[in-house]
Amino acid sequence: MVRTLNSKLCHARSVPTVRSLPLLDTLSRPLQDLRISVTDRCNLRCTYCMPRELFGPDHEFLPREMIMSYEEMCKTAVALSKSGLQKIRLTGGEPLLRRDVSEFVAMLRHALGPDIDIAMTTNGILLPKHAEALANAGLSRVTVSLDAIDEEVFSRISDTNISVSAVHQGINAAIKVGLPVKVNAVIRKGVNEEQLLPLAEYFRGTRVELRFIEFMDVGTTNEWKMGEVMTAAEMIKVISEKYPISSIDSEYAGQVAKRWKYLDQEGHIGFITSVSQPFCGDCCRARLSVDGKLYTCLFSSSGHDLLPLIRSGVSDQELQQEITNIWQKRDDRYSELRNSNHSKLDKVEMSYIGG
Repeated sequence: MVRTLNSKLCHARSVPTVRSLPLLDTLSRPLQDLRISVTDRCNLRCTYCMPRELFGPDHEFLPREMIMSYEEMCKTAVALSKSGLQKIRLTGGEPLLRRDVSEFVAMLRHALGPDIDIAMTTNGILLPKHAEALANAGLSRVTVSLDAIDEEVFSRISDTNISVSAVHQGINAAIKVGLPVKVNAVIRKGVNEEQLLPLAEYFRGTRVELRFIEFMDVGTTNEWKMGEVMTAAEMIKVISEKYPISSIDSEYAGQVAKRWKYLDQEGHIGFITSVSQPFCGDCCRARLSVDGKLYTCLFSSSGHDLLPLIRSGVSDQELQQEITNIWQKRDDRYSELRNSNHSKLDKVEMSYIGG
């Protein structure tokens, strides 16, 4: 059963909201995509995201009182929906670790209507338990993180005893209930570049679109080095030597992945090129951390704390105006400036605001 919505925090609506002109930043980039981190916890310890030596048994996660309620997250989404918001992605940590997350999906769907795309990024391990409820709640699709097919490589990257088969079971569970699935794989030289072709082979000819991601310098704990980046051009070369592929047009303006199709079989692959071919000029994403901070860039050093304002009882219109003020001052383009001193600043961790 879906929890009763708090009318003071998340206003349901039975008719479409009349949207204003798109909200633009200083570089004329609209705010169209909101990533919401629903938890800072995860059941894996991937070496490039949440390394065990820093997130061990003694690590202090955020206390309950600092974590946004679902109603507070929904209120933020409703405020943004009036400024051209088109997509919401639920992230973590691992979002399926948070209790009643399918009810949150239903809350968002009820408040925002049928046209907003609501997706989730997950490691897939808990999807067999939750996929049906998520689909019934109105989730549009899922993206599953999977960096290796080989059991030993998967175990080494995720630093876990959980079998890679658990991820495959999660993907199959999502497909079974009708959720479209994409798979994201971070490729890192010296770690899992030999998994490039096995991953491509595994998902080739299926309904799952595989996207390869260049190893990025998100946060400060993943020991990023440029020499460990396998560029999209290098990946494409390896794959094209085995399978005939051809580039295809983007599905919409601002699409992050550069898409290719197989010529000898059904299926698509994508490449996310934040390092070798930055796409800052088209970035239309904001990120909301689990403790209510709004980040205007994945590589931000700090966020804008909305939680005190929300808990003070402001109206949706007042919250919308605060976010408008933040976005209109946005000038982030970290990836284009990566080689400058700008890149040496401390950055927020991926495990805190999602990818």
